[in-house]
Amino acid sequence: MKSDLPRRAAATRKTLDKYRARPFDWRKRATCIHLARTHLRNMGHKPPAIPDFRSRVGARTALAGTGHADLAGLLDSLLPRIRAAEILVGDLVLIPGDDLFDCICVSAGGKLLGWHPDDPSGIKPLHVVGEILGAWRV
Repeated sequence: MKSDLPRRAAATRKTLDKYRARPFDWRKRATCIHLARTHLRNMGHKPPAIPDFRSRVGARTALAGTGHADLAGLLDSLLPRIRAAEILVGDLVLIPGDDLFDCICVSAGGKLLGWHPDDPSGIKPLHVVGEILGAWRV
């Protein structure tokens, strides 16, 4: 059986290349949900369009409009949930964020790709020591 890892790694690199130097910005659609949608498309999925929002409050309203209370519920509606021990390159992972939203990251092997609150200038490889709230197979 042929390994799927090279395809997953190539899609993850493509996602990283798009967001590596792109600062987190609500107004410019550079958020973790946009990162996740781009990655899903790079992996061959056809995710639904993201409602237009330009602020944290707008994002919360848009999420509520999907019928989901949180990002975990939204991801559960799109992808199969997996255990943390099953995470492969290219899977989506949810980690604790701020008081309004948790943070969606893309698995890059032993690290996660996402925006760091101390340096939101572009996505970075994050070494997550704390809690993983959920993981989904892409």
